[in-house]
Amino acid sequence: MSTVDIVLAGARGHGRWHLDNIRRLQDKGIVRLAGICELTPLTAGELPDGLGTPEQSADFGALLDSTGARIAVVCTPIPTHTDLALTAARRGVHLLLEKPPAPSYAEFRRMADGVAEAGVVCQIGFQSLGSHAVPAILAMVAEGAVGEVVGVGGAGAWVRAEAYYRRAPWAGKRRLNGVDVIDGVLTNPLAHAVATALALNGTTHAEDVTGIELELLRANDIESDDTSCVRVTTAQGRQVTVAATLCAEQDDEPYVVVHGTRGRITFWYKQDRVLLQRADHGPEEYEYGRTDLLENLVDHLTDGAGLLVTPDETGAFMKVVEAIRQAPDPAPMPAGAWHLVPDEGRRVVPGIDGLVAAAADTLSLYSELGATWAPPKEVST
Repeated sequence: MSTVDIVLAGARGHGRWHLDNIRRLQDKGIVRLAGICELTPLTAGELPDGLGTPEQSADFGALLDSTGARIAVVCTPIPTHTDLALTAARRGVHLLLEKPPAPSYAEFRRMADGVAEAGVVCQIGFQSLGSHAVPAILAMVAEGAVGEVVGVGGAGAWVRAEAYYRRAPWAGKRRLNGVDVIDGVLTNPLAHAVATALALNGTTHAEDVTGIELELLRANDIESDDTSCVRVTTAQGRQVTVAATLCAEQDDEPYVVVHGTRGRITFWYKQDRVLLQRADHGPEEYEYGRTDLLENLVDHLTDGAGLLVTPDETGAFMKVVEAIRQAPDPAPMPAGAWHLVPDEGRRVVPGIDGLVAAAADTLSLYSELGATWAPPKEVST
């Protein structure tokens, strides 16, 4: 099998993860890093050892032309995703596009329709959906392991310092220079919790979403939300509720839980770890492997393997993004609802860790759990 040439757009920040992953696949002889698109070229010290000397340019289209790359990995600021994806698509270059794929449903459709029209394929970078736990859980559900599914919850309690919002001009913004960004806790850092919960409910396409309720708040001095919850009503007649915060008391592993009439399945999606608890059985714990999404894209192009995360499979997630975009700007929490941890430079909402877990457990919103700082919920249909 010949190696597939790749261009990486956005090699700093989260792009460093992609550099390391490309290096891993290059060592296996699967790909070759042909080019890097950055406004300021990477120094030799910023390149992982063994990657060679890829061509560098700030002009994405020109770099695709000069390298003849077959795949582009796009890991750039959210508002740039659609235009860069279409730049690649017009040249017949296939895509791995980081999540969230776009800051609005209109931009998402422009990207997805343009990619389809160009006849290239696009993989959306929800790495958790490459976990072998996802089909395993769906099989458990189909076999009736936990009875009838009544809903799916998701929980994400992370710690982020105030400096997190100074890492880039778009960080923590809803808009920048008149352009949508929508960098909130549910749409970017803990977007995997939302997308994974929807997938385990069988709610992946846009038309599967029939209603959305939101509570968007912020403890930090930002535009966007850092402590939020969403409840999605689905065509299956079930609800998917995800609660998330970047103001946790302690950092915790995010998870998704499938609630059934005779048990539950908990999936810690960053660890590919699953706990099955059901009536008349002891708890059963499983660990699964994971298919890397870039490797899956290469396999799709070379061997015809099924693509794991197509744009249409993220349509339901994008409906949530759109509801958040259209919602009123997140309400600042009252001063008494949070406190600063000075030596760590971060804001903490006391009790939020328990509320996040309770929301996933009961499919309730913060306001329904008695959080005095939660405003009346916004409803989008």
